[in-house]
Amino acid sequence: MGTVRVKICGLTSVKGVDAAVKAGASYIGFVFFPKSPRNVEIACAAEFSRAVPQGIRRVAVTVDAADPVLDEIHRCVGVDMFQLHGGESPDRVADIRNAFGIPVMKSIGVADGTDLESAAEYAGVADQLLIDASPRNGMELPGGNGLGFDWNLVRGRHWPVPWMLAGGLTAGNVAKAVRVTGAGQVDVSSGVERAPGVKDAELIKAFVSSAHSACRPSSAACPKPGAAGMERL
Repeated sequence: MGTVRVKICGLTSVKGVDAAVKAGASYIGFVFFPKSPRNVEIACAAEFSRAVPQGIRRVAVTVDAADPVLDEIHRCVGVDMFQLHGGESPDRVADIRNAFGIPVMKSIGVADGTDLESAAEYAGVADQLLIDASPRNGMELPGGNGLGFDWNLVRGRHWPVPWMLAGGLTAGNVAKAVRVTGAGQVDVSSGVERAPGVKDAELIKAFVSSAHSACRPSSAACPKPGAAGMERL
């Protein structure tokens, strides 16, 4: 079994990027959503992106973004993947993937088992799935709220593309989450912050260490090293 891969999302400084890289993250996430406390301007993200060494995926998190915005992010930041965290339809996901030629991850918000019914349809057009907690009524952010969901809902589930677990994860619970769900990849944002949008190097280090040491069910399979998210290219 491979090591659980970690995505540190919502980074807003070179210092935060360096902390994630040194801790052993496989993915670095930049948020392009003005309502988020983790939102970064494209020019700043371009600077942060240059601090990411080769082999670590740079992910642009967007919410129902129009093509001109995606094009500017793609050209200026040089990201390796789009993470679509809004209400994008399967057709829209396919269009974005075809237009920009980089892998696309689609988030699936989960509150109960019925929310996972759309996952199979998105798995047919996306390169990866992000299984996250649905926001509560009245919340403006589609993710990064520190909310969890019942991990048993995804226990033993399989999709034809790699998937990533998110939602309320911390250094204290990520190992258990991996054991319950069999996730080969995990995503964290608020769980490694000392304030909204302010990442803590020690929390990042502890989270990545806990995730890497997690014991997964023997039936679970990790994406092959260097291949996650590239299956459809």
